[in-house]
Amino acid sequence: METQTKTLIDHAEALDRVIRERVDALLDQRLEAKLAALKAAKTSAMTIIATKGTLDWAYPPFILASTAAALGWDVSIFFTFYGLELLKKDLSGLQVSPLGNPAMPMKMPFGPEWFRSIRWNIPNALQSVIPGFEAFATAMMKKTIKNNGVAEIGILRGLSVEAGVNLIGCQMTVDLFGYKREEFIGEVKDYVGAASFLPMAKDADVTLFI
Repeated sequence: METQTKTLIDHAEALDRVIRERVDALLDQRLEAKLAALKAAKTSAMTIIATKGTLDWAYPPFILASTAAALGWDVSIFFTFYGLELLKKDLSGLQVSPLGNPAMPMKMPFGPEWFRSIRWNIPNALQSVIPGFEAFATAMMKKTIKNNGVAEIGILRGLSVEAGVNLIGCQMTVDLFGYKREEFIGEVKDYVGAASFLPMAKDADVTLFI
């Protein structure tokens, strides 16, 4: 009798162990499926800190932002220091300076093929004393952009806004440099400080400093 009782207890414990293992496995599967569903439903987010105000550096933030927005991401660009120049209504003042830039000057965007293939390695010391060299470099950059069918900054900025990109100005820099908000486009979502922007960057999947 005692042996039968022990056998029944052993069987009951084994059955209980099997049931618990199957329940645990089922719960694990459901949990994994739930987590996968939540991950798939989560919208990716990207924040960009734009600090440069030259023509060549104006393209990266808007190209990256508009591309990410087209992919369905939540995108915000924080414009600080010279980056605020990219929020101005008038972008005609954007220039590119070859001084201190080892990749400049670029090849010429006009003339015969042999002429276009020449890389004009002009020393910085010479560039700095040639009158109007920065204006010339800017004109050449604009022509290169046009020749290759790349959108102008104003158009690219407008496409970013249409795609839902949040343009955010740094209020501290506005005050520091004496900007007036009337100088900037009306599509700027807000003017905040670093303390307001950093939590956004912390929660983003991707944060870029440009």
